[in-house]
Amino acid sequence: MPKGTNQKLKLYYLAKLMVEKTDDNHYLTMPEIIEELAKYDVSAERKSLYEDIKTLEDLGIEVLKEQEGRNTLYHVGTKKFELPELKLLVDSIQVSKFITEKKSRALIKKLMDLVSVHEAAQLQRQVVVQGRIKAMNESIYYVVDDIHKAISSNSKITFEYLQWNVKKEMVPRKEGRYEVSPWALTFDDENYYLIAFDSVDEKIKHYRVDKMRSIKLLDVKRDGAEQFKDLDMASYSKMNFGMFGGKTTEVDIEFNNKLVGVFLDRFGKDIHIISAKKEGWSQTRVEVAVSDQFLGWIFALGRDVKIIGPSEVTERFKNEIAELIKCYE
Repeated sequence: MPKGTNQKLKLYYLAKLMVEKTDDNHYLTMPEIIEELAKYDVSAERKSLYEDIKTLEDLGIEVLKEQEGRNTLYHVGTKKFELPELKLLVDSIQVSKFITEKKSRALIKKLMDLVSVHEAAQLQRQVVVQGRIKAMNESIYYVVDDIHKAISSNSKITFEYLQWNVKKEMVPRKEGRYEVSPWALTFDDENYYLIAFDSVDEKIKHYRVDKMRSIKLLDVKRDGAEQFKDLDMASYSKMNFGMFGGKTTEVDIEFNNKLVGVFLDRFGKDIHIISAKKEGWSQTRVEVAVSDQFLGWIFALGRDVKIIGPSEVTERFKNEIAELIKCYE
C-alpha cells in the first residue's frame, strides 16, 4: 500500500480520530479506522495499527476493544473528564455571572473538544445562555491572574475601581488608584470578590473583581498578615451579605420553624437552634455584618422572622422601616 502524504502524522490523526469519533456508546471497526485515516491522507494496515493502538495507551489514551459477532469494535475508554463532569462544568460556567457571555461560549467550546462529537452534542444542548445578566468586563481573566500573581509573590497592587453612571458607562469611582494588599479571592452572591487589606484605613475590604481594571503589581510587600492569620473565609462570607460590610455583631433572631432551611442554607449547620416561647418558632444567634443588605434580607422574610436583639440592631431595623414608609407617604 502506498504511503500517504501525512504518514508522519499517523499517530496524531489516530489519536484525534479515536477521541473525536468514539466513546462508551460509539465504536469503530478496524476497516472503519483505516477508512477514516485515509481521509487525512494517511495509509494504514491492520498489523501496524495494532502497534499504534498500544502506543496510544502508553501515551495515556485508553483504547478498549469489544467483540460483536465477527467484528472487533474499538473505542476510547477512560478520558480526562467524564461526560457528567463536563456537564457540571458547563452548568457552572453558564450560571457564573462574572464570566462574560463571549468567554462563556469560548470556555464551553474548549470543554466540548475534550469529548467525542457525539458527547459534545449533549453538551451543546445544555448551552442556553440567553436572557442572563452576565459581566461585561472581558479582561476579568487577566485581572484574576494578576491577583493570583500578587498573592503568590506577596505583593501589593494598585488598580482602578469602576462604577456605572446614568449614561450606562463604567467610570472610575475616584481620582487616582486604589492600593491594597490582596489576600484571597472568593465567590459570593454570584460575583467574584477580592478580599484585601487597606493599610490606610487599617481594615479588611472587598472589591468586585469584574469592576477592577488596570491592575499593577507593586514592588512592595503586603500588609495585613496578622488580620488574615486566623480569618476563616467561609465564615467571613456568611457574615457579609453580598459582600457588603458593616459592624460585625451577634444578632438574636426568632423565626418560624418552616424557615429553618433558609437559616441553615445561609449560616450553615453549625448554628445553635433552640425552641422559642412562641409555639412553632425557634431562636438562633448568628454573627453578621449589620448592613442594609442584612436588614433587607430580614425584611424579605416578612412576618416569619423577628430580630430580638441586641437593642441597637432592632432599633435600627425599626427606623429603617419607618424611613421606608415615609417614602410612600
